[in-house]
Amino acid sequence: MKDIYPASPEWRVSRWFNSEAPLSLGALRGKVVMVSAFQMLCPGCVSESLPQALRVREAFSEGDLAVVGLHTVFEHHEAMTPTSLAAFLHEYRITIPVGVDEANPAGPIPLTMQAYAMRGTPTTLLFDRSGRLRRNVFGHIPDLRLAADIMALVGETNLSGGSATTNESAVCTPEDCSDQTT
Repeated sequence: MKDIYPASPEWRVSRWFNSEAPLSLGALRGKVVMVSAFQMLCPGCVSESLPQALRVREAFSEGDLAVVGLHTVFEHHEAMTPTSLAAFLHEYRITIPVGVDEANPAGPIPLTMQAYAMRGTPTTLLFDRSGRLRRNVFGHIPDLRLAADIMALVGETNLSGGSATTNESAVCTPEDCSDQTT
């Protein structure tokens, strides 16, 4: 049977902020992962997606959900340097891990942005516990819709790489999700 959610490519990140070690989909396996792709000069990113990422980080257990920022610069490269990004993250109190999408030597679109066919920023990527991309949304997602999508992924239990299944006996609270059949 063909898997409807194929394996996702690893992120191509040149530098990490707010993280003691580099992050990867492989290292985060077992958690649902939300990536908020942004540019610090993108008004929608600053006013909507980054504050939303911080709200999501507060709302869900770190054991169930990893929230990661991806600074994916496809325009104004000279203005959006790592030094500028460090100041931006400090001033806006962005505490989630943020990776800098690796520049593409062949053009303006960075490598992770290209690999995931992102159309611009903000973009939200949601990965299941097996690291498979389940949503790729350009633009703002209403909070309730995003929370519902995350809860659906948190409630899934299949890590075997096969098609996704849901566990009807899973119970999720703001602190954690657990299987009530054991």
